[in-house]
Amino acid sequence: QVQLVESGGGLVQAGGSLRLSCAASGRTFSDYSMGWFRQAPGKEREFVAAITRTDGNTRYADSVKGRFTISRDNAEKTVSLQMNSLKPEDTSVYYCAASSTYLATIPTLYHSWGQGTQVTVSS
Repeated sequence: QVQLVESGGGLVQAGGSLRLSCAASGRTFSDYSMGWFRQAPGKEREFVAAITRTDGNTRYADSVKGRFTISRDNAEKTVSLQMNSLKPEDTSVYYCAASSTYLATIPTLYHSWGQGTQVTVSS
């Protein structure tokens, strides 16, 4: 298992950018694919992006493709989400998570979750 703590959320105007970071503790960070999810009030948690353990392959939700970029640094035990061209509909609590499944997009395939960080995009 790995413990995860997100940071970097905040309030931004539409068209702006934010960079979320997720710091992991534990010795096995590089054993896991990492993902970002988001959940708005009254909605289900939805997949945003995922990255593999070491080869850097990525997967994105169609709604963020071309605007968001996921990256990781195994030496620093961090995973980041660069969010550009933000839209009001990107407003959510964003969570990072760890999975033993390659580029998983389903929340139940992730076994470790952070506490979330709020992103609010104003119009």
